[in-house]
Amino acid sequence: MKTIKDFLSVVDYQTLIVSVLALGSTFACEHFGLVANIPTSLIGLAVVFPIVFSINAAYKRREEALKYFSGIKAHAVALYYAHRDWVPGSGGKESAHAGRVRSLIENLLGCINDDLSEGGRRQESFEKVIGEFSKFSGSIEKLREAKVATSEISRANQYVSKMMIDFERMRNIATYRTPVTLRAYSRVFLNLFPIAFGPYFAHLNCEAFPLVGYFVAVLYSLVLVTLDNLQEDLEDPFDKLGPDDIRLNVVAAYRPVVSE
Repeated sequence: MKTIKDFLSVVDYQTLIVSVLALGSTFACEHFGLVANIPTSLIGLAVVFPIVFSINAAYKRREEALKYFSGIKAHAVALYYAHRDWVPGSGGKESAHAGRVRSLIENLLGCINDDLSEGGRRQESFEKVIGEFSKFSGSIEKLREAKVATSEISRANQYVSKMMIDFERMRNIATYRTPVTLRAYSRVFLNLFPIAFGPYFAHLNCEAFPLVGYFVAVLYSLVLVTLDNLQEDLEDPFDKLGPDDIRLNVVAAYRPVVSE
């Protein structure tokens, strides 16, 4: 059932529209005698190869985003342990320093979720994330006041720096896309080919048996438009519109990790 549900997530009204237009084109071509055996290899050369390239590029961007988000979470947990264990006399217990940074981690993860999700990516949400990073810096300075070694203070600041770098990389992935002109090219021809191949589908009706051309027309429409929808779903891994999107709301999952 999950496989069917995931498949249906990339089948939408656009698939229905293109299928209806392909059927209409096939009927018109058969009615007016516009029948031709068009080479189907043209679809692979002009459409399938570019869209497969786009899907592969979008998938790699998603994997990179996962890597950067993992870096943010791991360095955040390391900062919590630093605040908990590096303060002289803490004994590994959660002190005021650990409680302070725990709250900062929860706020940071929440702000990153708000900024990168669809509907975010505004200057205001971006400034909130940067403000949380600024609070991390201030929290580390309080460790200095608590007599934490200078070398460990430097290491904690490096954790914050790496978190900021990973966040900026994630935001670039959310802001910039795979080549716009290539995606436009693919979208036009993926939706146009099932209609333009009307003479070929009409030819199948004449050469094989009636109605097979209509079945193939719907099948071509389903395959090509679904590939287009699949690429669009992978294009933005943060919009929460597809089953392959990255789950940014992880505050609840990491709360037990950074608490006693």
